[in-house]
Amino acid sequence: MTSDEAIAAEIGDLSHDGRGVATIDGRRVFVVGALPTERVLIAPRRRRRRFQEAELVSVVDPAADRVAAPCEYFGRCGGCALQHLAYPAQVQFKQRVVAEAFARIGGLEPEEWLEPILGPQWRYRRRARLGVKYVEPKERVLVGFRERAAAYVTDMRHCLVLAAPADTAIEALADVIAASSLKRQIPQVEVALGDAGGALVVRVLADPHSGDLDLFRDFGRRFGLDVYLQRGGPGTVAPIDGSPRALHYALPDFDLELEFAPTDFIQINAEINRKMVTAAIETAEIRRDDRVLDLYCGIGNFSLPLARRAREVFGVEGEAGLVARAARNAEKNGIANARFLAADLLQKDWSFFRERWDVVFIDPPRTGAEAAVADMARMAPRRIVYVSCHPATLARDAKILVEAHGFRLRSARILDMFPHTYHVEAMAVFDRKDR
Repeated sequence: MTSDEAIAAEIGDLSHDGRGVATIDGRRVFVVGALPTERVLIAPRRRRRRFQEAELVSVVDPAADRVAAPCEYFGRCGGCALQHLAYPAQVQFKQRVVAEAFARIGGLEPEEWLEPILGPQWRYRRRARLGVKYVEPKERVLVGFRERAAAYVTDMRHCLVLAAPADTAIEALADVIAASSLKRQIPQVEVALGDAGGALVVRVLADPHSGDLDLFRDFGRRFGLDVYLQRGGPGTVAPIDGSPRALHYALPDFDLELEFAPTDFIQINAEINRKMVTAAIETAEIRRDDRVLDLYCGIGNFSLPLARRAREVFGVEGEAGLVARAARNAEKNGIANARFLAADLLQKDWSFFRERWDVVFIDPPRTGAEAAVADMARMAPRRIVYVSCHPATLARDAKILVEAHGFRLRSARILDMFPHTYHVEAMAVFDRKDR
């Protein structure tokens, strides 16, 4: 398939990143915007060794699950990939991605699939990194997500997935940057929103003038956002005014309020996070005399709710700043039975890996927790709750737990943390086979 002329194709599947998949002349062809069961016209583009990419020219026979994307930027903006697929079908697709990863990589199937945890489909995103670009010919500043499969910044004025007030602040922010002396010296802006108030972290490559600071102050007052500048690495993030409000979010089922800094990692979707924490701890069936190990604990998102139920919780995290935040959150919430340690979890020579734990929680980055699960038999927990943002590494680690360490994959479920994207969050529960 080498011609640039449009050719007919039938879409048989959806890839893990939301592209339609056709088979032509024995070669898999990936088509952005196409859905399974559709007959389409496509134009071949980049050819790879084992597959080909093509552009969707038109949909001849649309799928029953195709819907009109409500966002005017969909198709160009890289923030979303699935707005053209009806939401129930998105959920089914994500569960299939996790199930196929378990089967293909781990040779596993959960004993039970629990109901997906769902929440708001729009205006859910409380963390985002937006690109900034001054376009000389147009004499305009663009603020938005990167374009799909390109380094360009999407020309957008609002966003349907960003939580308020960031959803409607994009155009005003672009205008403020354009009016400043820094319009050519700002490559990105990070958004961080709490339950009340929020912050913007503006990456700057030059020192601002006093007039620039006034512009950002006025913008912050208009939208209820504190503005920070970042002149270098993460340690250079500082508010333009001396006393910004603390960002926080609540976990009401546990009577907790957690503070976080604008650059701290927190889960993107506030409602899904609340439901996830409650479901995970209910599934863990914590007993009052339990010792619980929380790996990759962050600011205490699981550790502090666990401490409300268990005798002792030990949280471990690789980033010292998050560990300090977790300890302060414990103190602010009157929790004395949780302690925290900053430790590189890629290493296996930590003493806590040699202790016995009743329950272990694991919430790792995309790379998974291979080093940690390697010592799980020695820790001998009766139950493991594993929350994952990457199905492939979850399946890899599940295989180790089941085949090497005598656990069984008791249940799994998806959590739709990122509606309209192909990103999948999943929760898996493991029990020792002798239970």
